[in-house]
Amino acid sequence: MKIRKLLLVARKIMQGARRHRELRRFRGALSIGTALAVTAPLALHAPAEAAHILVKEGMRGAAVQHVQELLIRGGYLDGAADGVAGPLTRAAIERCQEKNGLEVDGICGQATYLALSGGVPYDPVALGIREERAHEVSRGSGRSVYVSATGYSAFDPGNGNRTATGTMVRRGVIAVDPSVIPLGTRVFIPGYGEAVAEDIGGSIHGYRIDVAFDSHAEALMFGRQDLEIFIME
Repeated sequence: MKIRKLLLVARKIMQGARRHRELRRFRGALSIGTALAVTAPLALHAPAEAAHILVKEGMRGAAVQHVQELLIRGGYLDGAADGVAGPLTRAAIERCQEKNGLEVDGICGQATYLALSGGVPYDPVALGIREERAHEVSRGSGRSVYVSATGYSAFDPGNGNRTATGTMVRRGVIAVDPSVIPLGTRVFIPGYGEAVAEDIGGSIHGYRIDVAFDSHAEALMFGRQDLEIFIME
């Protein structure tokens, strides 16, 4: 009789232990499910890495027009948004930078754009901004050439401040292979603007160009790009 009672007690203990294990597994599964339910929408709707924005005097296109619209909305720029960044656009950007305690350089980069947009990151896809063709923004039209382009400046290590033709290395200059693009040729580069072939380089051969900038940081930001550029007639 005592043995039977002991067996019954042991069975109850084992059943209790089994229920306890099952309850722990259930709670664990519930915790994982809850975590997935919470984090899944965040993963699905996590914003992509913000696109880079750079608008400065001499540039043209839809990105310029968009920044001008923000400048007009903020009361920094009068007139219409024409997509051409001239002295008035530069002055408007400087007013925005001064008001928001930013470095006043007249160039709309990430920080200036966030000040203009109220903290909303630049999203060219959502804004419907695509790379423009030369016939949309250039003063002239001509044949197009596909090139591999890199950025450079007079402030890069080992660089001088003079081009092969004796002019200053500055924005608006490109280094070329003269057998492909003769020196003195004017070109239009979407997202950059007009430039003149005034320089050459030891590594510039064939359909490869170097695009000059006024600072090392801008050259680094440009990086390496495959572009369609347009020879201006």
